[in-house]
Amino acid sequence: MTRIRLPRATIAVATLVCCALISAACSGGGSSSSDSAPEDLPATGGGDDESPAIDDVATTDAPVVDEGQVVEDVVESEDAGEETRPAPGGTLRFALEADASGLNPTTSPLSAPGRTMANAVFDTLMAMDADGNPVPYLAESIEPVDGDLTRWRLVVREGIVFHDGTPLTADAVQVNYEAQLASPLIGLAQLPFFPAEGATTVIDDRTIEFSMLDPNAVFPAWLTSQLGMVASPDWLAAAAEDPELNQEPVGTGPFVFDSRSKDSITRVVRNDEWWGGEVYLDAVEFRPVSDPATRADLLFGGEIEGLHTIDPAIVGDLRDDDSVQNVIDETGQEQFVQLNAAVPPFDDVRARKALVLATPLQLYRDLIGLGIARGADQMFIPESNFYNPDVVQQGDDPVAAAALAAEYCADVPDGCSDGKIDVKFQFPSTGVVGARQAEILDRGWGEVFNVDFDQLSQPEHIQQVAFGQYQAALWRAFGSLEPATQRHALMCRTIAGGISLNGPRFCSEARDALILDAQAQLDEAARVADWQGIVQDMNDAFTYVFLLHTVWDNVFNESVRGVCDRTSPDGVPLRCVVNGVSWFDSVWLSD
Repeated sequence: MTRIRLPRATIAVATLVCCALISAACSGGGSSSSDSAPEDLPATGGGDDESPAIDDVATTDAPVVDEGQVVEDVVESEDAGEETRPAPGGTLRFALEADASGLNPTTSPLSAPGRTMANAVFDTLMAMDADGNPVPYLAESIEPVDGDLTRWRLVVREGIVFHDGTPLTADAVQVNYEAQLASPLIGLAQLPFFPAEGATTVIDDRTIEFSMLDPNAVFPAWLTSQLGMVASPDWLAAAAEDPELNQEPVGTGPFVFDSRSKDSITRVVRNDEWWGGEVYLDAVEFRPVSDPATRADLLFGGEIEGLHTIDPAIVGDLRDDDSVQNVIDETGQEQFVQLNAAVPPFDDVRARKALVLATPLQLYRDLIGLGIARGADQMFIPESNFYNPDVVQQGDDPVAAAALAAEYCADVPDGCSDGKIDVKFQFPSTGVVGARQAEILDRGWGEVFNVDFDQLSQPEHIQQVAFGQYQAALWRAFGSLEPATQRHALMCRTIAGGISLNGPRFCSEARDALILDAQAQLDEAARVADWQGIVQDMNDAFTYVFLLHTVWDNVFNESVRGVCDRTSPDGVPLRCVVNGVSWFDSVWLSD
């Protein structure tokens, strides 16, 4: 018998057709190019990288900025004319899918909402250009030190100060990096890949070296996201003494923290002394609004100027509306069911495969994806170089699923009731959205499994999965153009008895070898072959049921300009959004 533990009001409207909003993984992960590093690995710096600027768009024939990212109807200031040149002033109100537990990049797990807020206050050592390549940002240059790619040397730019007046130095970078490695949560993603001592070495006031356990040709990719954020070392020390200060971040970014009310409004104000140039907005206010339809209503009602969403129905409506601007990103985050291979029943491959085969894939994709979010077979979209065309997600085979379940129940009768496997499935609280997902999945699973559906708040959902206190869970992850930055979610060495970032807690030594070989490769063809092998290994383990490629839509009303005008200090055009994460240093408001 299926038991769905939901609020009464949710049950009453559970038959409405809605779309997915699911939890992001605890770690942010980095993003960079899917291209391999140059064979001679020159230093990355200066202004020689002439990536093409994002074109102005006035029709739905939108240019592809990078594989899976499309800019639709975004008004840029570059060719907007004299009368619409950037003007200072105004407050941008932006609605997020959730709040963050804190805004300290060394201790707080920052998913898309948290990174969006943190981007206003913190700069990163590297940034992602419009083609998806990491380029220097706070860093002036970065280069490998030796031939085996286990050491990288980074030089920070001169003359940059934090909001509290502390200078940016190599020592400050070291304090931040070592704090992340020492963090009980954030360090889980990195600590297994660095030596216990000597992970960083300060060479001089502006130069620092990073040492790692394994050769890494794509290390700069990690420094484009949370790992590359640099906070004031004085603030970090104060926050260690008073955790409440984790809500009041101090960085080098274009905006300075002003105020924060959890689950209400976080406000940042313009940094008139920003090292990166002029900032136009007076302030940005971030407002967590969990319901995607409500977010859209606020936009059309004029109560906010921007939002992000992954709800396919809302994305479809917004893309069809000429009064708003859309930046669509489909570059890697996938929605899937994740199975815990460390506990019954899914410590047995027969139970895992039975659930995979019993999943009503086509029905789920039709009713949840709605023709907007594409069905996913693996962690890469078809446009990615790493996509493996031979891997197809199994499902929609109840007969084969029933045969496996019968075999399992004959051997493990205590794990079954009435000839079906007993299992608990948890998912984040998203109102009618989660209820609809549960209902659809149960149409297939209910023939083979006795499913106890458990709806949890997003923080509780993340915590349960991180501690392995689950059997099956709805999840969203793998949001990186450089797949090696997702190694923490896939490798044996990140499985722990407590918190584990390898969600399925499944160890494949063959997969580990391929990941380490891929991140060390200078030849793209070899990297592609490795990652295609990794995708096949993931498919063969039956620990994931891939459902949909997440479609992120960052949406702005007509008054918002300059969304994609960001450039690096060396003049390289930068990416507009990354998996729902925006930046606001180039944004301004027209009348």
